[in-house]
Amino acid sequence: MHHTASRSVGVIGGIALTATALGVSAGCGTQAAVGNDSEALRDRARQVAQAWDDDSTATAAWRTGYYPMEEEVQLPQGGLHDKVDEHAYEKGNFALRGKLPSGTATSGRVTWAGDKSLTQPLIDAEKAYESLARNRAGERPQLTVTGAKLGTMRVATSRGPATVPAWLFTLDGYDAPLKASAVHPSKRAQTPIKRADDVPGLPVNRLIAEDGRSVTVIALHGACDNGPKVEVLETRGSVVLSATVKRAEHDGNCTKQAKMQQVTVELKRPLGSRILLDAITGRPILHKGPQGIASNES
Repeated sequence: MHHTASRSVGVIGGIALTATALGVSAGCGTQAAVGNDSEALRDRARQVAQAWDDDSTATAAWRTGYYPMEEEVQLPQGGLHDKVDEHAYEKGNFALRGKLPSGTATSGRVTWAGDKSLTQPLIDAEKAYESLARNRAGERPQLTVTGAKLGTMRVATSRGPATVPAWLFTLDGYDAPLKASAVHPSKRAQTPIKRADDVPGLPVNRLIAEDGRSVTVIALHGACDNGPKVEVLETRGSVVLSATVKRAEHDGNCTKQAKMQQVTVELKRPLGSRILLDAITGRPILHKGPQGIASNES
């Protein structure tokens, strides 16, 4: 087991939330954990790891369910044509010109290597489209959807790569479809340890990417500190992330605002089938893409 300092890789543009709305303090010159507080957070990480490593029911559910570990929307092969289309996608500016399928099956099968599979409720085409077209104001530029059909896509999951049912949306001007998962993730298993609101630190918001021996997550920090840092505790069955903020010295008042920032954490060995956990909530850290289906939130 070890702790590794995080490496900041960039700020998500335009994301700023009030600290009170997130239940955190982001005052001027503050730090979420210093001195003995840091050791308290490390103790909490050890408790979370032990709780999950010792709870066969929770870990079994994690390893037998469908929990995506990457975005469940895949852009057309080769990517979007230009910055204009990228802006439209990021803003959720879509227009529908055509008819979406209806009356399809109510469930779909997720499959893994070794003939392992799981049946999950199906997301209908209209709801999948609505999750993409988040901006209802009709702002331009827009990506135009001309139709859809049910197919499959490959998704990284807590159990390794899986083939999942997906809606293949045809886009005006594109030869390849935009793919969106057509099945819901499994219901989260009962967490074997309660959230610790009396421990210093901030929850890790969500997983962005997992690439071999590193994971990139979203961590929170205040408007006046020097950004977040994330420590990692590795065990045989789990990886626990503990987020704090770096000390900053500021004079005067500071707005109570929490920002989100991407942080990449290096691991001693690949994540593999180990469970990625947040020290504060005690819950698995899941991916949350544009569809907003999988997350680490309640």
